[in-house]
Amino acid sequence: MSETFETIRYTADVVVTRTDGHVLLIERGWAPFKGQWALPGGHVDPGETSRAAAARELAEEAGVYAAPEELDQVGVWDQPDRDPRGRYVTVAYHLTVVSGMPIEPGDDATNAKWWPLDQLPPLAFDHADIIRAVVDSAL
Repeated sequence: MSETFETIRYTADVVVTRTDGHVLLIERGWAPFKGQWALPGGHVDPGETSRAAAARELAEEAGVYAAPEELDQVGVWDQPDRDPRGRYVTVAYHLTVVSGMPIEPGDDATNAKWWPLDQLPPLAFDHADIIRAVVDSAL
C-alpha cells in the first residue's frame, strides 16, 4: 500500500475593521485573482508564527502596523479547494482600528481601500466567509 503526500502551504490573513463598519481590502497585483479584492495576508515564513506573519503582511500590503499580540485569532480555513494553486491552510486574525486609520498599498497589493461591510465587492478565495465569521462573532 503506497501513501500519497500532499504539499500544504501555510498562510495568514487579517480582517481589519474600523469602528464605523468598514473593512480593509487590498487589490491583488498577482495571480491568482489578480485585480480582485482580498484580505491582506500571505505565506508564513520559516520560523515565523501565523500571528507574526499576519502582522507582517498587514504592514507590507496595507501600511497598517500592529503588534502581533493585538491580533485576535478568528479561526482556520482549510477547505482543500480554497486556492487554485493547491492546498493552502490559513489562520485568520481580526484587528479593530479607529476611523481615519491611514492605509498605503504595498508589496503585492496594487490598491488598498476601506469598504463598507454591507457593500463589499466580489472577493478572492474564501475571504467573504472569513469576513462573515468576524461579523457573526461580533453580533
